[in-house]
Amino acid sequence: MTIQVGDKVPSATLKVMGPQGPQDITTDEVFSGKKVVMFAVPGAFTPGCSMTHLPGFVVNADKIKAAGVDTIACLSVNDAFVMGAWGEAQNASEILMLADGNGELTEALGLVLDGSGFGMGQRSQRYAMVVDDSTVTHLNVEPGAGIEVSSADAIMELL
Repeated sequence: MTIQVGDKVPSATLKVMGPQGPQDITTDEVFSGKKVVMFAVPGAFTPGCSMTHLPGFVVNADKIKAAGVDTIACLSVNDAFVMGAWGEAQNASEILMLADGNGELTEALGLVLDGSGFGMGQRSQRYAMVVDDSTVTHLNVEPGAGIEVSSADAIMELL
């Protein structure tokens, strides 16, 4: 079942790239006591994700944070090495690049995308959510291809 507005973000351990390599970070550490905008992409370095989705949040990070957001996070079913390299390549220093390498959080959220037809295996659907102290207050899941309801512009309208 897909997570809904009013639900708590499930407990999961993700990875981030740290100075000494991949480090664990829990959903509690990311969301507890904070207002967070998290958006998810099907894959790092893929065209729509690299040309539109992530750049929109990078360019608007200051505006989003000025609207009271503590953390902007990007989630993908990729490993921490890929997410770290993608963040560096995109100058995403203001974005917390979360690796859900095994898709555990994605599955718990009910937002799995079967990309096996494209040789990508199980990935995340494209979405964006606003989370206030671990509770989802807005959830915008893309209904198909494209980046509209989960774009930085669409999320900024909700803040």
